[in-house]
Amino acid sequence: MAPSSPSPSSPPKCVLFLFAAVILDAAIVALADLPGTWELIVPNAGIASMHTAVTRYGTVVLLDRTNIGPSRKRLPKGHCRYDPRDEVLKRDCYAHSVLLDLKTNRIRPLKVLTDTWCSSGQFLPDGTLLQTGGDLDGVKKIRKFVPCEPHNFCDWEELKDVELETGRWYSTNQVLPDGSVIIVGGRAANSVEFYPPRKSGAVHLPFLSEVEDKQMDNLYPYVHLLPNGHLFIFANNRAVSYDYTSNKITREYPPLEGGPRNYPSAGSSVMLALEVEGDSDYSTAIIVVCGGAQFGAFIQKSTDTPAHGSCGRIVATSPHPVWEMEDMPFGRIMGDMVMLPTGDALIINGAQAGSQGFELGSNPCLFPVLYRPDQPLGLRFMTLNPATVPRMYHSTANLLPDGRVLVAGSNPHYFYKLAAEFPTELRIEAFSPEYLSVDKANIRPVIEESPEMVRFGQQFHVFVSVSLPVVGTMDVNWASAPFATHSFSQGQRLVKLTVSPTVPDVDGRYRIVCTAPPEGKIAPPGYYMMFAVNLGVPSVARWVQLVP
Repeated sequence: MAPSSPSPSSPPKCVLFLFAAVILDAAIVALADLPGTWELIVPNAGIASMHTAVTRYGTVVLLDRTNIGPSRKRLPKGHCRYDPRDEVLKRDCYAHSVLLDLKTNRIRPLKVLTDTWCSSGQFLPDGTLLQTGGDLDGVKKIRKFVPCEPHNFCDWEELKDVELETGRWYSTNQVLPDGSVIIVGGRAANSVEFYPPRKSGAVHLPFLSEVEDKQMDNLYPYVHLLPNGHLFIFANNRAVSYDYTSNKITREYPPLEGGPRNYPSAGSSVMLALEVEGDSDYSTAIIVVCGGAQFGAFIQKSTDTPAHGSCGRIVATSPHPVWEMEDMPFGRIMGDMVMLPTGDALIINGAQAGSQGFELGSNPCLFPVLYRPDQPLGLRFMTLNPATVPRMYHSTANLLPDGRVLVAGSNPHYFYKLAAEFPTELRIEAFSPEYLSVDKANIRPVIEESPEMVRFGQQFHVFVSVSLPVVGTMDVNWASAPFATHSFSQGQRLVKLTVSPTVPDVDGRYRIVCTAPPEGKIAPPGYYMMFAVNLGVPSVARWVQLVP
């Protein structure tokens, strides 16, 4: 029998192939046209960073847990850690924390003594990184890292004369207006306590017990310091305003629809930039909570249950607050929300299915998303250039002084596992938002002169240079350096200063008269990255210390 001839209506195979090639090329071009760029800055950091913080010396502290067995970075000879209770390595000669020098991209091992698994942290007013809790022998420990210039030596110090009142595992830290730190919640720790320790010790917070469910979706609560000095605390699907000075709930907010939003079902959360609007004097605070896992995904160990794509936005200081709902382009669990110097928020990392926990996530969400809070509802999200490296459980994202976002970590396994579908990730990358593109270089300001220290409410001058003439008024925005872990940046804050019109000065420079935040409720004392922002393009930041 002769072979049948193609139907007259069927296109030849070569045409189908050509059509498919055109579609593929169009998709590649479309991806290439998405804003933002990626770069690999460290091929092998030696550890997978579960916790990350940027210091004022141009270094980055990366921290894993200690009872994880061998990392891929050794401690210096003679500096091994001995722990007879460690089930994996009683003599541990591997680093579980490292220091990254952003100028050289070199990695130096640090030595941490007790287990920092799922711990918390915050910078103190003097720039010291306070690090609290963890698991096993670290559950009550308090550690400090006093940062130094990259060419000097600094390392972790474990405090011997003080420890936490209650063991803290999966808790959240927030610096307070007076520079002290509150430590909120944790597994089997429905209370708060303070550093430096207060006579009250640990204070029971019933709200944390009320929102605890079978999955313990009250862990790593989202804590934001409101401009009235109270704390916005979000856990599971509920939020309250908490006066820590009197241990009273001053307001209960409506529940956020869409299921649990905190560990082990975490999306992420930010407080949008604080700014003066008319006569408001920084009095308005807006909180955004995005993403999360469906209830039951964690306890059922369902790796393919789709994540939430919804975001809730609420004016926490409004007399009648309500959640305004909108949807991200993608469902996302374990994402990180990073406040950019412009006031936009970057949503990055995570997965589109499953929950937090070892081996519990799938379908990595490679596309970052830009959240533009000033746009109308329905137009706030912009999809950005996708990553090629999945960043799943235990990944982090931190704003850098040059405006890039450092992306590190991802270890969905109990130990290091480099040969897996989603391996233990030792690479460190940086994502550059569109404002760093070459075509914007001629409007990118350079801070030529600024003070290193200012006081609350102080007026001061910032001098900048720009290639093209300045049109309008530049912004000067202060960004804190938070402690990023488990999809939430503890202590993250962006404050837009009150500024005068930008005026020409000598030598082609421009002068901006700025007023520092008036009090610690607006910006707690400490070090901030100070950015000048011209037409949506930020300068490289200079560090400034805010003092009473």
